[in-house]
Amino acid sequence: MTKLSVNINKIATLRNARGGNNPDLVKTALDCERFGAEGITVHPRPDERHIRYSDVMHLKDQVTTEFNIEGYPDDRYVEIIQKAKPAQATLVPDPPDNITSDAGWDTIKNMRLLKELIAEIKKTGARVSVFVDPDPKMVEGAKNCGADRIELYTEPYASQFPNDPKKAVAAYIESAKVAREIGLGINAGHDLDLHNLQFLKESIPYLDEVSIGHALICDALYFGLENTIQMYKRKLQ
Repeated sequence: MTKLSVNINKIATLRNARGGNNPDLVKTALDCERFGAEGITVHPRPDERHIRYSDVMHLKDQVTTEFNIEGYPDDRYVEIIQKAKPAQATLVPDPPDNITSDAGWDTIKNMRLLKELIAEIKKTGARVSVFVDPDPKMVEGAKNCGADRIELYTEPYASQFPNDPKKAVAAYIESAKVAREIGLGINAGHDLDLHNLQFLKESIPYLDEVSIGHALICDALYFGLENTIQMYKRKLQ
């Protein structure tokens, strides 16, 4: 079964636009779990433009499914992982001022850095996933760095999907096969939605987890949050 982890960054963005606590981030996370999500994902950034440090601390004691904290592994991020002790830490290479993640790690060039960070983070008991492009060499590098899983960066897949689904997914199938052969778990995320998710799942049936935020929250404006989560879960069956 492929698990659905709901990224709630956009809920925090909406709350921050007016101040106060509406919508309530913790309540939304608990509702996502109640509606069927198998995980909650957050990506706290230094400027706290959506998820705040305090949000992470509040969520860590409330989330009962898999808590996944994404981020660039600077000292601040490592401190958050050490205090929150999530089920999974997902390392992404984007600098603090990026609007969103836009590339995977070069796991060969950054091997020393990643090895040290992964070893430190694993002391907390967290599983470590490394965000990578669909490149077998980067997948192998993630394994050599000590990662437990990779998260395949799926924006290129989503962009190509409307024109040629088979071509769009080809590199992902190859990279996923390599990951499976060398013992890495496989996650995926970025720009996945109700149109392209099922084809990815059918192409990589042993996908462990997808993390979806922006598209899911947008769909929830039309379909409602509970119904939307169930719609996404059906695409993963």
